[in-house]
Amino acid sequence: MKKVFAVTAAAALLCLGGIAEAVVMETVTVGDPGNVADTRNGTPGYGSVGYTYNIGKYEVTAAQYTDFLNKVAKTDIYGLYNIYMDTVNDHYGCNIKRSGVSGKYSYSVAPDRANRPVNLISFWDACRFANWLNNGQPTGFQDASTTERGAYTLDGYNGDDGHYIQRNTVAKWAVTSEDEWHKAAYYKGGGTNTGYWDYPTQSDTAPSNVGADGYTDPGNHANYYKNDSFTIGYPYYRTNVGEFENSASPCGTFDQDGNVEEWNEALVSEGSTTDYAFRGLRGGSYNGLDYYAKASVRYHSYPSGWGEGFGFRIVALSPPVIPIIIDIRPGSDQNNINLRSRGVVPVAVLTTDEFDASSIDPASCRFAGAAPLRWAMQDVNRDGHQDLILHFDTQHLNLSADAVTATLTGETRDGQAVEGTDNVRIVPPAR
Repeated sequence: MKKVFAVTAAAALLCLGGIAEAVVMETVTVGDPGNVADTRNGTPGYGSVGYTYNIGKYEVTAAQYTDFLNKVAKTDIYGLYNIYMDTVNDHYGCNIKRSGVSGKYSYSVAPDRANRPVNLISFWDACRFANWLNNGQPTGFQDASTTERGAYTLDGYNGDDGHYIQRNTVAKWAVTSEDEWHKAAYYKGGGTNTGYWDYPTQSDTAPSNVGADGYTDPGNHANYYKNDSFTIGYPYYRTNVGEFENSASPCGTFDQDGNVEEWNEALVSEGSTTDYAFRGLRGGSYNGLDYYAKASVRYHSYPSGWGEGFGFRIVALSPPVIPIIIDIRPGSDQNNINLRSRGVVPVAVLTTDEFDASSIDPASCRFAGAAPLRWAMQDVNRDGHQDLILHFDTQHLNLSADAVTATLTGETRDGQAVEGTDNVRIVPPAR
């Protein structure tokens, strides 16, 4: 499982009114796709993931959540702010403060709290944060363009059922699945059948809870409750994320064994479709015993519920690429391209029984790195289906003189990546 650290959000966003700093989510890569599940505590087990993904190196912090609130909660329609976050109302809160009146709310968190995990979060709060990341961290009302669509189709839902709300295929950011969370915490890595640790500190022994801010970590440490004692007590209770610098998981995450319990997407137990559907929680917390950090322990709560120990982390995903059929120079078997030409190269995306070419956003297409000059829908292969035909400036193509294939990439109108490749013959041939 390759340890690659990645910053997967832009440093700044261009917004109305100027440049606004964006939330930067630091992630680590979790590899070894197709690894076996952890079946030590029953089948089918947990932790088997068939794809490479990135997971938050740290839990979402109070500073990151404050930025989110300032972007989308000037009018807080869906209750993304919990009044108990303010330590005036609950001394276990993360101390995000709200001021102003509805329509003009603003939010702040003190520097000594900023890098500690946000808490008092519901599952739906976490989903809306993920949607906001998917949508490019926009500023605006809580609607489909900000918090209600993206990784999850929420459309205002805030109840205790919602079993039908699952991760959308176009998700780029999401709340972790239980398998993604379990693999990142416990899987030893380095192959597809290397086994699992009992604790997220690369250990089969329970971590120590001794130490606080500024503590030099000898390894295998976490922030949890033991022997009637907090690791770090009043006023913070939760350490800065990554405080125990030598207690990372095998893939390089921190605090999956402490600080706050973390929501995941699992439907752990369902009632009737109009009753309730619990969502999963995993990991240790500042107010929980080391038992909860073990690989064998999973628990859950109502999705609208929030607790002083409830937080979350996110995953960054590469949505699956839809394969498409392209035809360079329709009607030509040779697909000749003269790189010295000042003409255009036509490329058709063919409609098939499995794919409708009209679903592509033509402006998103790139052929050998070039953007299209123009496009139209027409039946290029006379099969009765409308195909997308695009024209590209030959001088803008990034093809070598010995190229034998060329690729067109793009996106559908709902954001799914597409890709197709066809043979080419460069003329005159390279010498």
